[in-house]
Amino acid sequence: MIAGAVQGLRGFVRAHWPALRLRTILLSVLFFAAILPGVSAIFLRVYENTLVRQTEAELIAQTAALSAAAEAIWPGARIAMPTEAQRRAPGYYHPEPARIDLRSNTVLPPRPPAHVSTVPADPAAAVVADRLDPVMEETSRTTLASIVLLDRNGMVVRGLGQGGSWRDLAEVERALAGAPATVLRRNAAYQPRYSMEWLSRASGLRIHHARPVVVNGKVEGVILTSRSPRALFKGIYQDRGKILFGIVAVLSLLSGLAVMVSRGIARPIEVLRRAARDVTHGGGVVPPPPPTAAVEIRDLYEDFGQMAEAVERRSRYLRDFAAAVSHEFKTPLAGIQGAVELLQDHGDDMEPDQRRRFLGNIDADARRLADLVTRLLDLARADMARPEAGAAVDLRPVVARIADALSAGLKIRVDLPDGLPLVAVPEASLEMALTILLENSRQLGATDVEIAAQADDDQFRLTVSDNGPGVAEGDAKRIFEPFFTTRRSEGGAGLGLSIAQALLRANRANLALVKTRGGATFELLLPRSDD
Repeated sequence: MIAGAVQGLRGFVRAHWPALRLRTILLSVLFFAAILPGVSAIFLRVYENTLVRQTEAELIAQTAALSAAAEAIWPGARIAMPTEAQRRAPGYYHPEPARIDLRSNTVLPPRPPAHVSTVPADPAAAVVADRLDPVMEETSRTTLASIVLLDRNGMVVRGLGQGGSWRDLAEVERALAGAPATVLRRNAAYQPRYSMEWLSRASGLRIHHARPVVVNGKVEGVILTSRSPRALFKGIYQDRGKILFGIVAVLSLLSGLAVMVSRGIARPIEVLRRAARDVTHGGGVVPPPPPTAAVEIRDLYEDFGQMAEAVERRSRYLRDFAAAVSHEFKTPLAGIQGAVELLQDHGDDMEPDQRRRFLGNIDADARRLADLVTRLLDLARADMARPEAGAAVDLRPVVARIADALSAGLKIRVDLPDGLPLVAVPEASLEMALTILLENSRQLGATDVEIAAQADDDQFRLTVSDNGPGVAEGDAKRIFEPFFTTRRSEGGAGLGLSIAQALLRANRANLALVKTRGGATFELLLPRSDD
């Protein structure tokens, strides 16, 4: 069941895998590798700042509760409970956010000792301090925060520095003015305990928060708290579950990138390498490109497949060509060799006419061999021809010139409309192809040939029709094969049509037989020129 689910998942991924370019895959991997250290550093900074703000939020909550308790028990305080309508009014609930930022907030020097003051403490504040002392002690014991109660003159009535004054502290000044305040100060008592604590910016700092105690609309006192923020590495340990989840997510992303590189680049190239090795040894086929391969790898598969087909086609062509050349050369060579042996053995006893006949046979076979060599060179040049860049030829003068040159004993009618577009085939290739077709018609007994033209959207059709005997159905499929001829007894080499077709195909044109009975009709498909 699990194996089936895995196979189903693989099939779904193959079907829906996006076509990614190679540079996209590499850029994604390199980009992620480049930003990972920066992201990690940013995460640590953000996480540490979060720990600091969490500590500030805890101090805000503690001072809010303690100041509310002090306001409720302050001598002479008039407590007015809000009505339901007031609670429902917009803006009644306004949570106080933490605003400390390690990057932008100024770090003040350590809090100095409370300086001696001759101003007596407020008796009302002393009464509240006595009544709140158990609450403040329990809160301090539980939260490890330093809690100090000051009167309206900044005199310490409970807590550290009792009897002294902290009125000159920036946070106390703002609280006495009626606004809560939080500042960062250096911790004078800080001593590093871990070797890696230097990585934390907050390890040597202490957060100080002051909140006014407002009674009957007047600031009567201040709750001053301070506490060191949670250590970075301790926070990491305490939040290890969340951080572990993040690490797993990063590793999963890295694994996904590795799979993408493997399936998009490495595996397809490995498969193509094995296919190339098989093709090199004359076997094997090029598999279709994997659906997860990069776009460039898919194109490489297609190009390699076309190359393998071309190599196989060329190899097959060379094998067949070698066999045909061997056969074509064997017959005249055997005739020449036989005639020479007879002349060597019986030359002195032969009649002059008989000797001349043997010598004529040798000459005819030698001429046939020379014609075969010439035709083979023409075919090799045609097979090795490359498209001529920027070719733009007007058909009318080319066809007229060929028709005039071959008009002896052959009536040639030319039907080319005006305004024909230029064709992207070299003039020499067109002349060679038309000459071969007209000579074939003449040799097969045709007396009338018509050359017509028709222009399509992206190509040009030139037809050559004759009134000869046509082509037998059995021969129509082989007529363009090298060395295939129906006039072997008359010295035909069977290479003319192969040469004409190869010349045209080298220039992205083609030659085809479109009519076999009642005379032969050949069609030349010629590409338009861009000029």
